[in-house]
Amino acid sequence: MSIHIVALGNEGDSFHQDNRPSGLIRTYLGRSPLVSGDESSLLLNATSTVARPVFTEYQASAFGNVKLVVHDCPVWDIFDSDWYTSRNLIGGADIIVIKYNVNDKFSFHEVRDNYIPVIKRALNSVPVIIAAVGTRQNEELPCTCPLCTSDRGSCVSTTEGIQLAKELGATYLELHSLDDFYIGKYFGGVLEYFMIQALNQKTSEKMKKRKMSSSFHGIRPPQLEQPEKMPVLKAEASHYNSDLNNLLFCCQCVDVVFYNPDLKEVVEAHKIVLCAVSHVFMLLFNVKSPADIQDSSIIRTTQDLFAINRDPAFSGASQDSPGNPPLRVIVKDVLFCSCLSDILRFIYSGAFQWEELEEDIRKKLKDSGDVSSVIEKVKCILKTPGKINCLRNCKTYQARKPLWFYSTSLKFFLNKPMLADVVFEIQGTTVPAHRAILVARCEVMAAMFNGNYMEAKSVLIPVYGVSKETFLSFLEYLYTDSCCPAGIFQAMCLLICAEMYQVSRLQHICELFIITQLQSMPSRELAAMNLDIVDLLKKAKWKSAVLLKSTDGRRICT
Repeated sequence: MSIHIVALGNEGDSFHQDNRPSGLIRTYLGRSPLVSGDESSLLLNATSTVARPVFTEYQASAFGNVKLVVHDCPVWDIFDSDWYTSRNLIGGADIIVIKYNVNDKFSFHEVRDNYIPVIKRALNSVPVIIAAVGTRQNEELPCTCPLCTSDRGSCVSTTEGIQLAKELGATYLELHSLDDFYIGKYFGGVLEYFMIQALNQKTSEKMKKRKMSSSFHGIRPPQLEQPEKMPVLKAEASHYNSDLNNLLFCCQCVDVVFYNPDLKEVVEAHKIVLCAVSHVFMLLFNVKSPADIQDSSIIRTTQDLFAINRDPAFSGASQDSPGNPPLRVIVKDVLFCSCLSDILRFIYSGAFQWEELEEDIRKKLKDSGDVSSVIEKVKCILKTPGKINCLRNCKTYQARKPLWFYSTSLKFFLNKPMLADVVFEIQGTTVPAHRAILVARCEVMAAMFNGNYMEAKSVLIPVYGVSKETFLSFLEYLYTDSCCPAGIFQAMCLLICAEMYQVSRLQHICELFIITQLQSMPSRELAAMNLDIVDLLKKAKWKSAVLLKSTDGRRICT
């Protein structure tokens, strides 16, 4: 049984000081412990070399008794001068290696534009390795970032190499030098993996032919054991409920104050939280108009329960923020007003604990008829436009959702100017937000908006170090307690943003997402992504990502 490898392209010889014919293929054959053959037996006789000067043919033994035949073709002109030979070589290859030097951009573009389309037509479902050899001359250290543009002027960028690999369905490798690590472990590991796959495929085809020609099935090949699965990782428990519940008691970023009919202050609250659960408050705070709601019961409830006091001479006006004082709301119903603190605590806790709300109201109102009347008004506040309000159905529905049922409703206000009291400036664009949600969900922003900082008194706040998309994903988590990164790179950016604002649970979610992706990703796809696992481990250690650091370490070992 034999394996046929075809190597195309010239990777340059700047790594060698002597005059020996050295290169990627020759260096690998000479150093690999799996390939046997002395120096003289690797190169065939000079007759075949002169007959086809564009080829160098090597023969050796791999894995003990497998014949290894390698055709190394550094000159691409054979596709123009001898198409028949080149087509037969590619058609009979088990593995194809395409090499180029990262500092020879002209040759790379010529190969990509003229010869890669020819190779694509001749390929026959064989694995392809793209080897980018060399260290870019204008970099002190090699950069593997796909978004890096520092070397695109004179060198072949990583992005161009990855794009070429995607066109061919190939595995992309960057070999910064031809030393033992890059040749033996990096390039050699990938090449030997495909060699084993080719042997398995040929063995399988050979066994099928034997079964078809004879009724004797023979001995079944040994079955390899499945690798041990990684342990199931659980995300950190959510504290979304407690964050928003604590917002009612900390009295930060208050923008609405409720008063009783005698104009005595009862309780402070936040418009964004109230509007997230109730169309009554949306109508009261002009977030929606009566034409938008189109429900007479909601309009009537708003008019019967509340009235806004805009008198500037009102003695209860707040003196803390004269530029933007809280809105003053008069509660017309005396019984409802006496239980307002309990009702707001019920709303801030998720608006599902009906039995606890009824018990708290009974402690203040002894008459059962008054208790039922207040409960009915709470139902009207939480009513959905166009639906019939039923106490029994409402209890049943809320009991099925023990978490904040308006987590998705808060998303309605994400990146929208309605009720916004702060604007972030990112990459030349603006993102409106709501201080109450940011303070409740992020301790860093709570300190920023309530301390002696410029941001505490400013409406427009610049944000540096993150992209708009990453910051919007960060805000989406704060508003909804959920996030869904598009890929590993976006999850890493979100992890850095979460670390910057010290949101530990979001860090944990990003870690688990990256770990899950790495565990389920095939090695060939991982290599094609050009994801630097070593760099990822360094970032994980820097970001205190313990799970990511330990799990990626095990992935490298396997």
